[in-house]
Amino acid sequence: MRILVIEDDVILGQAVRDQVVADGHSADWTTRLADADAAIRVGVFDLVLLDLMLPDGRGLDFLKARRVAGDVTPVIVLTARDQISDRIAALDAGADDYLVKP
Repeated sequence: MRILVIEDDVILGQAVRDQVVADGHSADWTTRLADADAAIRVGVFDLVLLDLMLPDGRGLDFLKARRVAGDVTPVIVLTARDQISDRIAALDAGADDYLVKP
């Protein structure tokens, strides 16, 4: 399985990527939405792990744009935002699951 990790926190991004690889999967990691968009345009991913607050934009806008473009790749949101309204917004935008970072 090839997984795209979109996470700007270096320590968390490295830890998630390392765990994905340790579990026997392939992982690409980006810290910016522009880089994630470029990766998706040239590669095929089985899963996207998406942070919502990134330096170059909102993960939710990125997710909405991917869904409008017809991308059906499963997306799990990984975020510090823990409000129920944030969860609902992400799921309504097309996220397949929503996990709050510890």
